[in-house]
Amino acid sequence: MGCSSCGITRRGFMKGGALALVGTSTIPSFLTRSVMAEMTTAAANKKKLVVLFQRGAVDGLNMVVPYKESNYYAMRPTIAIKQQEVLDLDGFFGLHPAMAALKPLYDQGHLAIVHAAGSPDTTRSHFDAQDYMESGTPGVKSTTDGWLNRALQAELLRGKPSAFRAVALGAQIPRTLEGKVPAIALNNLADFSVGGRGPKAAPISNAFQSMYDDSTDSLLHGTGEETFEAIKMLKAADPAQYQPAAGVVYPNTPFGNSLKQVAQLMKANLGVEAAFSDIGGWDTHQNQGNSNGQLANRLKDFSDSIAAFWQDMGTDAENVTLVTMSEFGRTARQNGTGGTDHGHANAMLVLGGPVKGGKVYGKWPGLENDQLNEGRDLKVTTDFRRVLGEAAYKTLGSKNLALVFPGYEVDPGDFLNFI
Repeated sequence: MGCSSCGITRRGFMKGGALALVGTSTIPSFLTRSVMAEMTTAAANKKKLVVLFQRGAVDGLNMVVPYKESNYYAMRPTIAIKQQEVLDLDGFFGLHPAMAALKPLYDQGHLAIVHAAGSPDTTRSHFDAQDYMESGTPGVKSTTDGWLNRALQAELLRGKPSAFRAVALGAQIPRTLEGKVPAIALNNLADFSVGGRGPKAAPISNAFQSMYDDSTDSLLHGTGEETFEAIKMLKAADPAQYQPAAGVVYPNTPFGNSLKQVAQLMKANLGVEAAFSDIGGWDTHQNQGNSNGQLANRLKDFSDSIAAFWQDMGTDAENVTLVTMSEFGRTARQNGTGGTDHGHANAMLVLGGPVKGGKVYGKWPGLENDQLNEGRDLKVTTDFRRVLGEAAYKTLGSKNLALVFPGYEVDPGDFLNFI
């Protein structure tokens, strides 16, 4: 790899894990240096953080069921998950049966759950609640950037990071990743359209050249040009030919395809540290269903996709931490149309190699009538920022949590220690 005119053979390059994505026989060594050798704390440790947003407010009480709470069944006469159908976790909580794909990961100690987690803000507006969680500043509408972008800013840098450091699967940069650190939105790897902040996806060349052309630093400019060349190479490599690991089958759904692409990018060793994706369809006001039905179908797609991603990452999964979140939970009582309305606390999932799984974390507030928030919802006992803060601190190395979550003190001594 000593000279930029030398090539790397197909066999030799397999060691970097990039062949499944690149699929070309010779790659100039300067590209492997510039794109894959950039150093940040997370990159040096090969750590990666995946954040998944369940947009629409998932019903955490039917996702992670407190099946030993008698009032759970009293309040949900037709939508409760029957005790004999729940996938038991610890003798009190159990998974919805549609989440069977995640049960082995819990049993193996890779999956942890934080129940009664959420935002202290009391809004029941989807838009405001999502905005507050993505900005990481509940109740403050003036925040211009996202918590995950600030987490990358709070990380110790050891050099110029890769252009692929922060990636979102979607048409545009999500609120979570907006900010000073350049982020990429990839709508579809097969056509490599890249989204900017606007509603329309910008061509890949424009997006990347604008990211680097403003710089007068020749070194930075050179790195940018090399990265641009790398992306052109990816575009020409037909990423649609990507084959997941043996035996792995992703659901053929938008969410399943997005997680397949996250795995694809991460296994390509392009320097991805933070990845974001989302899945909608959780706003179950009517006909929510119980073990079967609307919610069950979403949970199956959600769980099967995450399990496929975990299996696809193989030994690399040891360096991945995946966190799920939703803007708020749903009412403890079912409504008159067989659904649930906007609530408060929820359940967050944390999956990863370093995760101390096989446990439900957090203080359980109870579901008796006098224990409910405003007489209708599960109370929040764990601020979502404690969960995200621990994930960012221990995965990305984001030591300055005051920068990540301004106005809120996240003390590492208060971590739940699920990692």
